[in-house]
Amino acid sequence: MAMATTAGPLRESEHSAQLRKAVIASTIGTTIEWYDFFIYGTAAGLVFGKLYFPHESVAAGTLAAFGTYFVGFIARPVGAAIFGHYGDRIGRKATLIATLLCMGIATFLIAFVPTYASIGIWGAVFLTILRALQGIGVGGEWGGSVLLAMEWARTHGQRGLVASWPQFGVPCGLFLSNLVILGVSALTGDQFPVWGWRIPFLISIVLVGIGLWIRLGILETPVFQKLLDQNKIEKAPIAEVLKKQPREIILSALLRMAEQAPFYIFAAFIFAYAVHTLHMSRDFILAAVLVASCVSFITIPLSGHISDRIGRRKLYLIGAAITGLFGFLYFGMVDTAIPSAVFIAIVLSFIPHDIMYGPQAALIAEAFTPRLRYSGASLGYQLASIIAGGPSPIIAGALFAAYASGYAIAIYIAACAVVSLASAAFMPDYTGKDISAEYDA
Repeated sequence: MAMATTAGPLRESEHSAQLRKAVIASTIGTTIEWYDFFIYGTAAGLVFGKLYFPHESVAAGTLAAFGTYFVGFIARPVGAAIFGHYGDRIGRKATLIATLLCMGIATFLIAFVPTYASIGIWGAVFLTILRALQGIGVGGEWGGSVLLAMEWARTHGQRGLVASWPQFGVPCGLFLSNLVILGVSALTGDQFPVWGWRIPFLISIVLVGIGLWIRLGILETPVFQKLLDQNKIEKAPIAEVLKKQPREIILSALLRMAEQAPFYIFAAFIFAYAVHTLHMSRDFILAAVLVASCVSFITIPLSGHISDRIGRRKLYLIGAAITGLFGFLYFGMVDTAIPSAVFIAIVLSFIPHDIMYGPQAALIAEAFTPRLRYSGASLGYQLASIIAGGPSPIIAGALFAAYASGYAIAIYIAACAVVSLASAAFMPDYTGKDISAEYDA
């Protein structure tokens, strides 16, 4: 069943060329996947409550919209299990083509989902199903993209930087999604909540075509080819990694609490909070998040590079500690509703996240033995979606509804940081070590 496309040993120049292609393919692919994933979150915060839950109050409608948003996170571990299995069985490249198709088609079809006014509650049902397919696609994407880049790295001292480039796809996808929505919002004006919001979903099909063209031109990674040559392909990688490395899976999920939960508050919940509660301009918040994503273009790869120098775990602990404190500063500034203060808070909000997100890919992926790496890294990474990213906008909304204060949300962020600090402290750190040979898993 196993397949690969690497044609024997490569010369140094050929290897370097393949490394560049792998990094480009991973980064562009994740950019497209996250564009698809993020436009849903933005639309959920801006219009889905009114369109698909019109009989609810503004707060209840927003919570219901973020409920469908949460479904995508629940589906991500499912995608990790499905595509992790095939990524460790047939290779990284073929699996990544499947994840891109799954995500892209589901996103494109969201543009055609009728609203409550047309078909009643069935609109929300169809929206939820397509959101689940989005989650399955992105659930398999991350592990493959990281491995495709990281397993081509020639030296042990550059894996943090190389593996951070697929992470770079997150701010790129966020930038692209907010740029498109901002442009469409400006062009369609009052018609944006009526039909203009559908345009960003339609555009995704073009991006998927570009991503497929790029990914079809890359080779399989040397690490996976080595597994094939040595006949070390695992028949049931999901079952095996759950049996052999459950500790690493659990730690991978828990250490993401301080990274993922605050990120979706800063990137998704802020739209509902600032626009509907603080009555600020939709386009102003979009522009602020757009600038914040530009900052991440620098801070994510820089953090990956620094992790190659001082160690992944050490840098991650620093990022988690800063995040735990930053939530109080963030809501202190946002709650003033002063445009300049809100803008600065949003722009700064991704930096503590990026200090963790840059080294995170290598920290998690390196912890798993090669024959189980796609499955183990994907499962650990995506399980955080259920406990962190998915529920965080809902928890934030519920906390504000109960206490009418952003500081209640800041306390939640600080609690997430404590969990990450404890988990990262026990996470194995393979910075600078050989990860091509099998571990004792």
